[in-house]
This record gives sequence, C-alpha cells and structure tokens, in this order.
Amino acid sequence: MASEKVETVIAGNYVEMDREEGSSKSTKSKFSKFLWDGGSVYDAWFSCASNQVAQVLLTLPYSFSQLGLLSGILFQLLYGLMGSWTAYLISVLYVEYRTRKEREKVDFRNHVIQWFEVLDGLLGKHWRNVGLLFNCTFLVFGSVIQLIACASNIYYINDNLDKRTWTYIFGACCATTVFVPSFHNYRIWSFLGLVMTSYTAWYMTIASLIHGQIEGVKHSGPTTMVLYFTGATNILYTFGGHAVTVEIMHAMWKPQKFKLIYLVATLYVLTLTLPSASAVYWAFGDLLLTHSNALSLLPKNGFRDTAVILMLIHQFITFGFACTPLYFVWEKFLRVHDTKSVLKRALARLPVVIPIWFLAIIFPFFGPINSTVGSLLVSFTVYIIPSLAHMVTFSSASARENAVERPPPFLGGWAGLYCANIFVVVWVLVVGFGFGGWASTLNFIRQIDSFGLFTKCYQCPPHKA
Repeated sequence: MASEKVETVIAGNYVEMDREEGSSKSTKSKFSKFLWDGGSVYDAWFSCASNQVAQVLLTLPYSFSQLGLLSGILFQLLYGLMGSWTAYLISVLYVEYRTRKEREKVDFRNHVIQWFEVLDGLLGKHWRNVGLLFNCTFLVFGSVIQLIACASNIYYINDNLDKRTWTYIFGACCATTVFVPSFHNYRIWSFLGLVMTSYTAWYMTIASLIHGQIEGVKHSGPTTMVLYFTGATNILYTFGGHAVTVEIMHAMWKPQKFKLIYLVATLYVLTLTLPSASAVYWAFGDLLLTHSNALSLLPKNGFRDTAVILMLIHQFITFGFACTPLYFVWEKFLRVHDTKSVLKRALARLPVVIPIWFLAIIFPFFGPINSTVGSLLVSFTVYIIPSLAHMVTFSSASARENAVERPPPFLGGWAGLYCANIFVVVWVLVVGFGFGGWASTLNFIRQIDSFGLFTKCYQCPPHKA
C-alpha cells in the first residue's frame, strides 16, 4: 500500500507540473502542446500500435508465401499474444524499479528511464550489460530497416534513381529526428502514423481482391524448412516492436496504467495484418517469394502512390521511434542527457545516425533482413530477456510478497506466471532463435551471394538496375 502511495504522489506531481506550466501560456502555446506534448493512455496506445506495424506490413505477404496461409495466420496470433505478454512483463519491471527508486527519493523529472537501467537497478550490472547490448543492436538494425524500406518504397514511384541513391537521400532526411526531444513529442506523429498504416493495409486488401488472382497462381508454401522458419521469424520481428516500451511508459503521466495497452494495440494491428497479408497472398501466391515488398506487385495508380507516400512518412516516424532510445543512451554516455538545450542534444545525437546510414547501404535486403534481425536480436531483446528477468527478480519469497504488481488472477498466481514465462523462453529459444536463426541466416547469406554487399538496386527489374 505504501509503495502505491509513493508512486501516486510522484506521478501526481509530474502531472501537476505540466498543468501549471501550461496554465500560464497563450492559446497558441496550448495548441502546440496539444499536438506536441503527449503522456496519456491514448498517446501510449497510438505509439505502441503505430510503432508495431511499420514497413513490416509490406513484407508479411512475403512471409505468408514462405509459410503458407494457415501457418501465417497462426504465427501472427501466437506471436501477437507472446509479444503482448512480454510487453506486460517489461511494464511490471519498470513500475517495480521506479517504485523502489522513488522510495529512495530519486527524482526522474530530467531523466528518461531505459530498459538497461531497469535491469541494472533490479538485477545488477551483468544483466544491464547484456540488455544494453541486445537492445541497442536491435534498435540500430531496426533503424536500418526503416531506411532500407524508404528506398524500396520510393523506387516504385520514381525509378529514375536507384535504391542506394534513395537511401543516401532518406538517411539525410531521417537525421532530422535528432531534434525531437523525447517520446512525449510524438503525439501527433503517432496518431498520423497509425492512420497511414491503416490506409495502406486496407488499400493492400481491397486492391488485391479487386485485382483477383494472377493467371496460374500457385500457393505451394511451405516448400522448405529454410523458407518456413524465415517467414516465421519475420512475424516474430513484427510483434517484437516493444524494445521501446520503457521509454513510452516513461513518457506517460501515469505509467502504471500501461499494463494492457500493448495487448489492445496488438489486437488492432491484427485487424490490419491478417486481412492484408491473406488477400495479397491469395492474389499473387508464390510470386511473392521473389517480391518481398508487396507494393511491387500491385497495379500502379493513385491509390498505390498514396500508400507509398504515406508509408514513407510513417517510416520516417518509426525511424525516430527506433533511434530515440539510442539517442538517450548516447546522451548519457556524453553526459548531456540532463541539458535543456535542444540544439546541444541534437548535435550530440548526430553521430548515432551515421553507422545506421552506412549499414543500410551495405545490407539493402528488404525482407530477409527482417527475419535475421528477428531471430538473432528480437528473440532475446523482447522475448527471452524480459521473461528471464521477471523470473529472477521475483524468485525470492520476499520479492513476491512485496511486489508492486501481482500476477493476473486468471493465470493462477505466481506458479501460472512462471509457467507462461518458461513457455515463452523455451519456444523462442528453440523455434525463434534456433530454427529461425539457422533459416534466416542461410537466407540472408543467399541474398549476399546473389546480389552482393552494397548492391545498387536490390530486387529491381533487370532493365532498371
């Protein structure tokens, strides 16, 4: 009871500060704050849903061609549920860490709590180091994937430039995200991002149904183990977008309300991913095996061009989502995280973008890179490590007795919670990392052998390359 009181008082103070600052400002400032400064439950939901389904929406039909329709649907449902579960675990650990620190009178008003700090505070430096390594590496490649997707998409509107040149251009554009201070400031962008992906998903569904099946369409998936587990790990990656959960929670005025937000976001995302992937696969079948971007197969018209443009804008937003935690880590390393100067922080952040830009040029394999990142990085970052961390944190009877957040009643107490965690760890370790890592790495190597590193125009028609 005491821990809840401490947390409520501190969170209440944060809200009160925001209200006091806003009350003295002009109408124009209040309007700017309405667009720019978000910390409500709805802001968190928009952030989670918008961040979860970005460019991967365009590669899910490719995964269905590798898995087959039934397996594609089942894996989406399974990994959607598992992703929601581990996001819940992360939220529990965040609240536990923050409550313990606030009992010690630690003030977080000028400090953004991050996942590696939660691990450090609850479990020690070794957990912190492992969490930091996996989380940062995943976010780097998550940002790389957004740049690759930008180049892949814009090519279908303007093929006068090759995809590598477009990567140069969008790398420079995405570097402007260094000026966005924190997740508080993504309010309007998160909302617009979800509108954009919703349009694209329903465009893909309707356009595929209107187009109908191509002549001689075949639906032969799954054909090989490599393709099957490569497709499965792309879906693992799809629902593993909660590497930024802690930062989104910290941006909330009352982070203890986060618990079910990711689950509700996932349910909405499934209404986009299941119809669009199924419809495109129904229409084009095995042709998707050589077209990892679904937009490349849909007829060129105003609706498709609108989808491309909206996805480009959304990928810019998602790049910011993936990079912002990296910016925070770099700021803390340089000891400029507490400064209030936006310009100083922006200049300090710029070096983070350069290696991301470079990696996008080396590995422009839109589609296969998602599966590789999913199996080798997402599997540990957002599935295995949170599950293990939760079990170790509450392994002692005293820790369970004093836990801020109790297990959900429907699970049957701590025993049921531990069973769920063990299932996640074993499944993802064997199927996601084991079989998925083997398959996606083989597929990735094949892309390098076929196209080479620094390839100028990945999967472009021969006369365009």
